[in-house]
Amino acid sequence: MKVLRDDFRQNPTDVVVAAGEPAILECVPPRGHPEPTTYWKKDKVRIDEKDDRIKIRGGKLMITNARKSDAGMYVCVGTNMVGERDSETAQVTVFERPTFQRRPINQVVLEEEAVEFRCQVHGDPQPSVRWRKDDVDVPRGRYDIRFDKEEYVLRIKKASAADEGTFTCVAENRVGKMEASGTLTVRARPVAPPQFVIRPRDQIVAQGRTATFPCETKGNPQPAVFWQKEGSQILLFPNQPQQPNSRFSVSPSGALTITGVQRADGGYYICQALTVAGSILAKAQLEVTDVLTDRPPPIIRQGPANQTLGVDSVALLKCQASGEPVPTISWLKDGVSLLGKDPRMSLQELGSLQIKNIRLSDSGIYTCVAASSSGETSWSAFLEVKDSGGMVLIKNREEGELPGPPSKPQVTDVTKNSVSLSWQPGLAGASPITSYVIEAFSQSVSNSWQTVADHIKTTQFTIKGLRPNTIYLFMVRAVNTQGLSDPSPMSEPVRTQDISPPAKGVDHRHVQKELGEVIVRLHNPVVLSPTTIQVTWTVDRQSQFIQGYRVLYRQTSGLSSPGPWQTQDVKVSSERTIVLSSLKKGIVYEIKVRPYFNEFQGMDSESKTARTTEEPPSAPPQQVTVLTVGNQNSTSISISWDPPPAEHQNGIIQEYKIWCLGNETRFHINKTVDAAIRSVVVGGLQAGLLYRVEVAASTSAGVGVKSEPQPIIIGKDFRDVIVSGDKNNSITEQITDVVKQPAFIAGIGGACWVILMGFSIWLYWRRKKRKGLSNYAVQSFTFTPAGTVHLSRLSLFHSVRPSSTSSTSFCVHSLSHGVPHPVAILSAIFASGISALMKLILLQNFGPAQY
Repeated sequence: MKVLRDDFRQNPTDVVVAAGEPAILECVPPRGHPEPTTYWKKDKVRIDEKDDRIKIRGGKLMITNARKSDAGMYVCVGTNMVGERDSETAQVTVFERPTFQRRPINQVVLEEEAVEFRCQVHGDPQPSVRWRKDDVDVPRGRYDIRFDKEEYVLRIKKASAADEGTFTCVAENRVGKMEASGTLTVRARPVAPPQFVIRPRDQIVAQGRTATFPCETKGNPQPAVFWQKEGSQILLFPNQPQQPNSRFSVSPSGALTITGVQRADGGYYICQALTVAGSILAKAQLEVTDVLTDRPPPIIRQGPANQTLGVDSVALLKCQASGEPVPTISWLKDGVSLLGKDPRMSLQELGSLQIKNIRLSDSGIYTCVAASSSGETSWSAFLEVKDSGGMVLIKNREEGELPGPPSKPQVTDVTKNSVSLSWQPGLAGASPITSYVIEAFSQSVSNSWQTVADHIKTTQFTIKGLRPNTIYLFMVRAVNTQGLSDPSPMSEPVRTQDISPPAKGVDHRHVQKELGEVIVRLHNPVVLSPTTIQVTWTVDRQSQFIQGYRVLYRQTSGLSSPGPWQTQDVKVSSERTIVLSSLKKGIVYEIKVRPYFNEFQGMDSESKTARTTEEPPSAPPQQVTVLTVGNQNSTSISISWDPPPAEHQNGIIQEYKIWCLGNETRFHINKTVDAAIRSVVVGGLQAGLLYRVEVAASTSAGVGVKSEPQPIIIGKDFRDVIVSGDKNNSITEQITDVVKQPAFIAGIGGACWVILMGFSIWLYWRRKKRKGLSNYAVQSFTFTPAGTVHLSRLSLFHSVRPSSTSSTSFCVHSLSHGVPHPVAILSAIFASGISALMKLILLQNFGPAQY
């Protein structure tokens, strides 16, 4: 017979879930024959299972990762051959947890400046919003809180040092709570705006060489220095790690270095210094020259010296030159070429001129000319020939007598028409250095080296009278009584320039605003090992002012409250990942990321959590104590311990394992207890057998280090108490251990019960017999000097030992007043019982010797 009843055995009920959570509806269809099947309808439309999020199993509808679109009215339909039956309607409501459309940004301001923190939230139902400062709700009055254009605003009219801290926007509705924070840093006045200590200057560098632009600044607070090539959006910051293919770097002092200079590197480079107190910038030009075409003229290392010789002697006029390409040497006499006109004159291998059998007519000015495609250089000397019988009046100098060449001159300052140089002296030679000579070359001025300064007494000098916006090269020679040294190496090319006042740089508020618009999306952290976590993120709304990223993380498990934030900086703005190391094992960490530009910081990403993997504990439980339990014939022991040190737990302790190891495997007894338990009683041990007791903690990763074995013997003639690390316990500690034993506690409990019952009987007896107290004659009690109490009517006292002085005297004191007080009787019994019980327990645990 086919049947389908009307009433569902279980109707679905309303469900309220948050978006992203699972929603479950259940029904049990009516009874029927054949047994009915079920399907579901949403808003009167049958649900199919094409959506991977929806699963129907029997009468259960499961929606994983619920969405707002899943909200509606649901009906369970039971059906068989008879027909269909609809269940009662169940409503599914999908709410949304609060989410932030805008988060507060971290800010740095000066004292008395206005500050605003803004946050914008969305959720269903609409979240309520409140503000906290350092985990305390902000007080009204000091802070202006309002709702402005869908944003919640906290405003401080004049910031002070007391306002520094973390401001948190807390958004909460019935399905969740979210928080977003921003830090406020207040810089105290007075402040000093940035100033240049060393300005960058123009550089002329040959291809393949290295260019360095110094840029040192000062200010209060210390300025943040960064570089930018004019027309580029890429910023270069100090302390950024050198990238494998990058030729650009900035030193901690702010100097920009470009290695392997290329033609495309030419242009203006801008050094900017920025603080909350202001900003400045300065430009410097990089000119890239061709190694083959932009070369200086030849350099004459040593030229001819003035000489006076006799007739018919041999004159040797030296001339040594160098340069790229190799120069050719020629000679002039009084401005007229010599070589090839007189067979007495010949050019030596290194360029020197030799004149044999000199005559009086050979007297004159001789000039050595070194020439190449890059220019020419000349050096002149006077030769005087006298009729003196061949006597040499002035001779050529030896090389060792001349001073050594000075070091390469360094450019220390450049102005519109001057260049300042400094150098180090070379070897003195046969006599001390008396002065220095500076030579200069500029293609726009001359095609040869010119002496621009001489008779210089110090190792630094400012050459003046130079042309503005002109490139110069410099070299220095030393002078002593023997003559001039070889020239120093050439200086780097330097361009004279027109110093303009430092321009104003980017405003710090603009930097703060751009950083505040950067959105960092943190991915789920990946646990790589028990002590490392990989953090990865992406960036929306990129900004040129991102110097790097600050990764913040803190411990949120294993402590009563979250630990302090720790930071690691990613100093390359193009990097999007970092590995956090040296973390604790088995600990939950909260992680977030924010962009930064020196002290200015952007908006934090949403926080993510990750738990490092566990390992077995690396230390044993502490203070392992082993005690015997019960009377002399007991075969049980009590074992207690403390957890391993927190830094060695390596995760969450799941359980403790106890091993009682006899001398044979068949005597072993093992036990496992929950992590919350700190002591356990183990029974069934063999009397007279030596056991070794070990305890170890266990995490999900396995069993940790065992404690040191604690020996104990169970038997009639041997009792021992062993505490890990202290085997010579004092009598006080032993008595304390006895007081903790169950037998002692049970005895105390029993005595208290007896006292309570006796007191109740006494109250009842006294109330009933109040009028008949005279019936109790004093004569019924007789006290003898021997200390014996004779009882004629109360047999209860026959069990009291007369040797128990304290209890007997107490009874006698009561009887001496003529009335047998029941409290005195019960107290005597209790005192005697406790005394006997203590003796018994001490005798059993410590033996006659210790007792």
